[in-house]
Amino acid sequence: MSTAVIIALIVAAVAIVAIVAFMTVRARRPRGGRNLKQRFGPEYDRAVARHDGDSNAAERELDSLVASYGDLRERPIEPAERDRFEARWTAVQERFVDSPREALGEADRLLAEAAEARGFPDGGRYEEQVEALSVHHAEHVNGYRRVHRAAHTANGSGSGTEDMRVALVEARALFEDLLTPDRRDTGRHRAPAGRATASDTARSGHRPGLFHRHHPKHG
Repeated sequence: MSTAVIIALIVAAVAIVAIVAFMTVRARRPRGGRNLKQRFGPEYDRAVARHDGDSNAAERELDSLVASYGDLRERPIEPAERDRFEARWTAVQERFVDSPREALGEADRLLAEAAEARGFPDGGRYEEQVEALSVHHAEHVNGYRRVHRAAHTANGSGSGTEDMRVALVEARALFEDLLTPDRRDTGRHRAPAGRATASDTARSGHRPGLFHRHHPKHG
């Protein structure tokens, strides 16, 4: 066998090994990394941060969430039930002026109930509920986390009035998302988080300036 043939065989063998190694690594990587980033948005970045910058580990976690909750179909909310939820949220915002911590506790319960009404795990399984919400409402689920954390922190330590206000504004965006019927298909213009459209104001009696006032911080 000539030297040229031997060299050709060696090159071919190396190429085959390289291809096998590449395919093996590719098969082990989480699928759809770019799609995951598009789907989860800010939740993708939070997952990467939780894993100290390891995007592969973060994508495995997010892949697992999609496998667990991706097929969940949100139930519609009847108009009368939606009106009751909206009235309760308006009361939460009004209560915040005098009792911000109690208002956050009620907002936490209200979000849990609204999520359960849409078909997510019940509020008694908070972690599961948030995981499922992160798959379907990734843009706003962190507001729920902030409200829940502030509502369940002993004596509210570390949560000043302004922090609680911001948490409630963020949580409202998730609340509106949960109450929007057929949110993927409506194309309805949505007001930015923390603001109300004219129709929102007329329907719920919300005072748009409520969360733009300066409130002195408590203790």
